[in-house]
Amino acid sequence: MPVCSIVADHKSEERYTKLSLAYSTEEEHQLIEKAISECTQLCSLKPNIYGGAVTEGKRMITIEYHDDCDREGGKVYDAIIKYLGIEACR
Repeated sequence: MPVCSIVADHKSEERYTKLSLAYSTEEEHQLIEKAISECTQLCSLKPNIYGGAVTEGKRMITIEYHDDCDREGGKVYDAIIKYLGIEACR
């Protein structure tokens, strides 16, 4: 697999986590959508998923878990990052 150009950013607070994935191409977008579809099944909670434009022509998809007392979202984020071949998360 070539070096991943998708940029991942993770934030968390008490019972709240989010993973934002910035991408440039439609191919990357489709890959992210597939990863989300497959990996969110690892968690009993339903995430909030939304997207939008960011700088320099990039777009972003964000996955958020609220009231995640048992930190189930973490295994979803780990699986998504691995699926996408992302080596480091901001």
